[in-house]
Amino acid sequence: MTREIRHLIEPRDFTVEELDELFSLANKIMKSPEDFAHICDGKILGTLFYEPSTRTRLSFEAAMMRLGGKILGFSEPSSTSISKGETLADTIKMVSIYSDIIAMRHPKEGSAKVASLYSSVPIINAGDGGHQHPTQTLADLLTITSLKQGLKNHTIGICGDLKFGRTVHSLIKAMSRYSGNKFVLISPKELAIPQYIREEVLEKNNIEYVEVEKLEDVIQDLDILYMTRVQKERFFNEEEYLRLKDSYILDKAKMDLAKKEMIVMHPLPRVNEIAYEVDEDERASYFKQAEYGMYVRMALMIKLLGVM
Repeated sequence: MTREIRHLIEPRDFTVEELDELFSLANKIMKSPEDFAHICDGKILGTLFYEPSTRTRLSFEAAMMRLGGKILGFSEPSSTSISKGETLADTIKMVSIYSDIIAMRHPKEGSAKVASLYSSVPIINAGDGGHQHPTQTLADLLTITSLKQGLKNHTIGICGDLKFGRTVHSLIKAMSRYSGNKFVLISPKELAIPQYIREEVLEKNNIEYVEVEKLEDVIQDLDILYMTRVQKERFFNEEEYLRLKDSYILDKAKMDLAKKEMIVMHPLPRVNEIAYEVDEDERASYFKQAEYGMYVRMALMIKLLGVM
């Protein structure tokens, strides 16, 4: 009997119970990595990165190597048959032949869903345009549940580019599934959250939220501060990018206003939105968050491959 192929296209592809199982497995891997060092022996991860990536791509590759598997793929589509006009469907069909699981990043929204329709192996969405970035969301949730003792009853400040930030959209959707969470959305008007998030996620689920323009006015109320960069690659107009890129900079003076137990998260890379002096603050959790990302990707691949 053939096993059903599961994909991860968006965080809500997994139930809350399945996410709990995933985080439990990630914690087991963190505690005893040697017990999982050969669980993916003979398995191959295909990495298809149509957009630049450092952390996500290396995190996937490290995750598979630490499980005993191997990697093939590309990080520069111009060096592949895509530059000759090969369609996404054909690329996916071919890579499915050579690999057991695929992680794909693509600039077009919805591309991961399209890939899943043509793939004979599990597809993991490693980011599709400004749409979804589910494995970053899994890393975010594992960070929160590990450092803040669970995923309920938090006041979550999200600061910066809320319009184009796919990590922001995915995080709001994911944390909306857990009771008692409130959102403080901090951005200039030009980079406010899209209307569909406001209506279909927050208001539809009766989730408490406020929208403000100044971080220093609300930082003292936050349990979690999720910083984002203003993304140059999502702007068509460089003048507008230059005007908005320095909108929010977290520094020691602002951190002095925050709760002692607040944590600061960031999907990385940062540009200048978190001053380097903040790295020394014990509340700075963004590098730990990146580490959690590798462990949660290890757990995810184990689950999707059905190797335990």
